[in-house]
Amino acid sequence: MPADAKTRPTPVSPEAFIDSVDHPGRREDARAVLALLAEATGYPPVMWGPSIIGFGRYRYTYDSGHSGEAPLVGFSPRKANLVLYMAAADDAREAFLARLGKHKTGKGCIYLSRLDDVDQAVIAEMARWSIKTLRERHPD
Repeated sequence: MPADAKTRPTPVSPEAFIDSVDHPGRREDARAVLALLAEATGYPPVMWGPSIIGFGRYRYTYDSGHSGEAPLVGFSPRKANLVLYMAAADDAREAFLARLGKHKTGKGCIYLSRLDDVDQAVIAEMARWSIKTLRERHPD
């Protein structure tokens, strides 16, 4: 999930951000995903911009020459959905999604209505795969 200019690491506490989420169910799901991704990735959670919690980071450069940094894996407890940010555009991603459970997808996003609707072990596997894939594609 390439970051735009305003999506950079911030000193805001991810836990404090989650505590500020209005919807109690989304807040609880976010706490569970925070713990799940911290364990699966081995990276501490960091706020990226005002609403994305990221784990790890990588540098990217587009063919246009634009470059920047983004989290290797991230998520955001949005009002309508819990959004996961993982590596995209790979057949392996589709295999993970086929096993995930109830979700929708965007170009680089996975939208979950409720964490109970999906297999959390698949999220952990996908996070590890995402890190491996992005590290291979964008070596530091």
